[in-house]
Amino acid sequence: MPLSVESEGEQIRVRLSSGGLVSAIRSYFSKEKELGGEKLEKVWIGLADFTEDNWQNEEVVRFVSQLDFKIVPYFIDKSSYKDYYSGFSNSVIWPLFHYFSSIVDYQTSFFEAYVKVNEFFANHLNEFLQLGDIIWIHDYHLLLLPGLIRSAHSNASIGFFLHIPFPAYETFRLLPRRWKKMILEGMLGADIIGFHTHDYVQHFIQSARIILGLDNHFYLIEYKDRLLKADLFPISIDYHGFRKDAKSEEVKKLHDEIKQKFKGKKIIFSVDRLDYTKGLMERLDGYEYFLNHYPEWKENLVFVLNVIPSRDEIPEYSERKSLLEERIGNLNGKFSSISWQPIVYRYAHMEYNEMIALYRAANIALITPLRDGMNLVSKEFVACCISKRGVLILSELAGAANELSEALLVNPTDVEDVAESIQTALIMPAEEQARRLTIMQKRLEEYDVVRWVRDFLEQLTEIKHQQEIQDIKLLNQDGIRNIVLEYKKAKNRCLLLDYDGTLSPIARAPDDAIPSQKLKDILSRLAADKKNTVGIISGREANTLDQWFADIPLTLVAEHGACVRKPGEDWQYLAPPSQQWKNEIRNIFRSFQARSIGSFMEEKTYSLAWHYRNTPRDLGLIRSRELVNNLSHLLQNMPIQVVQGNKVIEVRISGYDKGIIALNLISELNPDFVLCMGDDTTDEDMFRALQNKAYTIKVLTGITDARNTIRSQQEVLPLLTKFLE
Repeated sequence: MPLSVESEGEQIRVRLSSGGLVSAIRSYFSKEKELGGEKLEKVWIGLADFTEDNWQNEEVVRFVSQLDFKIVPYFIDKSSYKDYYSGFSNSVIWPLFHYFSSIVDYQTSFFEAYVKVNEFFANHLNEFLQLGDIIWIHDYHLLLLPGLIRSAHSNASIGFFLHIPFPAYETFRLLPRRWKKMILEGMLGADIIGFHTHDYVQHFIQSARIILGLDNHFYLIEYKDRLLKADLFPISIDYHGFRKDAKSEEVKKLHDEIKQKFKGKKIIFSVDRLDYTKGLMERLDGYEYFLNHYPEWKENLVFVLNVIPSRDEIPEYSERKSLLEERIGNLNGKFSSISWQPIVYRYAHMEYNEMIALYRAANIALITPLRDGMNLVSKEFVACCISKRGVLILSELAGAANELSEALLVNPTDVEDVAESIQTALIMPAEEQARRLTIMQKRLEEYDVVRWVRDFLEQLTEIKHQQEIQDIKLLNQDGIRNIVLEYKKAKNRCLLLDYDGTLSPIARAPDDAIPSQKLKDILSRLAADKKNTVGIISGREANTLDQWFADIPLTLVAEHGACVRKPGEDWQYLAPPSQQWKNEIRNIFRSFQARSIGSFMEEKTYSLAWHYRNTPRDLGLIRSRELVNNLSHLLQNMPIQVVQGNKVIEVRISGYDKGIIALNLISELNPDFVLCMGDDTTDEDMFRALQNKAYTIKVLTGITDARNTIRSQQEVLPLLTKFLE
């Protein structure tokens, strides 16, 4: 919930939550109101950590009525809430996704509570939702919810945003099989899935590919015949709001008081929630190293360390608090004098204006989390440096480091690096401070919180539009009649056809996919028409195509465009022969073949292919993703490429694909009718190359650049037959 309700005797105190999401969304709603954009009713729905009686309190009702959005709290029993929130959410997902796998508590009861609460949410929402609603689900507490809503509302507009890192596959896979599968399936119920950084997007896509066997085209993913998108949307702040507040009289007064209190001293400042991911102990180690190695700064600076209470009910957190305070006590005891202590520590929530004043007063903001999804404190500090003075020292492991690269980036575990950065910041010339801040401030101004929200919602609208286009692409009888009519009118036609999966069904072994007599008859009749050029563009070897179609005047393209043979001519070998890379790839393929029952290697003139069609599905998917990852690292900066086909991984020479050869053929022929059909990811090269130049048809629906789709390979020959009627 965006607020907390605290009881002190008979007194009720309401406080807005301090989290980045609450701050960002409130800023957006407020800004939209100023701009007159209140077209949609806004409702914030969440689990309450207060009682229904407190919710009815007059003070709470008055407070809520002044907000720019409605609040609908859901109440759940304490036992379920504890296992859901303190248990699975913050003792499993939070530590694992932040790479603290050693402290994850894999209790089945936690996951069961997590499922129960997500289902509780879905059941209530299903009654609440109306046609046309936009549902924006936030964060790791509700990873299952998008899929649960999708199952009841197939056409709903659902966005999901993860505010913490999504870990690399090697870390994510530590979850029990059922848990990680359900989490991915839940997230994939959304139409658009947002992350803070490119790395988080790639980690999610990789996990979805390996665990669920999904295909993707850049950020687009196909799941259950539905197109969705995973993309990066780095959350931002209300830049102009912070600038305005930093200039207010109240903040100026507090700023002056802080400066007076620490007169003659440089101020280092940090504010964090109490959390092991924030690197507080490591930060103190770096500060101690600094004091030991730069003793000239003793009594000339002070470190104001504010820690905000968080998750006190979780033992790990209360233990951290004790350790932190003991460490601070030791440091102050070691370095303090009668008139000075190096650390001013406070464990309490900060008032907003006081925090802004400290941002303004600080010479250095020391923000060094061990892991952080984004970290908005760093952005707030930069925005509040209205005098162009101040240096941000930021952990390179925070999501914000991708945008705030002009900060002094440090490894939070490297005490020497942290200490040297503090020294660099303290002696940095004013001109250099201003230069760095100016660049970062401009970036934050251009992509503020309003832009963040609008960007996400616009992308959600766009992906819904693309889904509609995918549905429209399915070729109906009227569409077929139009294509046939254009074919009849044309005087110079070109038909470019893939073989496996298009002209012939996919076989268990490549040698079994022999063309049927019916197919040969259709191709012969089409090729006999002098107006037609019929080409088969395949990944097959030249010898195989020769054996199958030697008696039909076809243009044959082998190995995805590496060699071509026109009717009555010899084969032209377009790609340069190169065998150096094959030995290494062959050994890798053999290794995977040995570990994957039913898989086999196929060697061609210009490529090597590893087939896993006959391997058990789960094993084949896992091994194929491992193989692609291995090859991607191995083949960097080499003139060869990895191509993922239908249950096959192929390594071939770069620069030769079906799209290039298709363009060359139609450039020579200059036809007034072009039909291109294929079923595989390798055929997408043709579809892209021939956009607006051909009728492109993908066999099987899904993500494609083809103009149209048909449902199955069984529809291909009947379609071609219509040209002969």
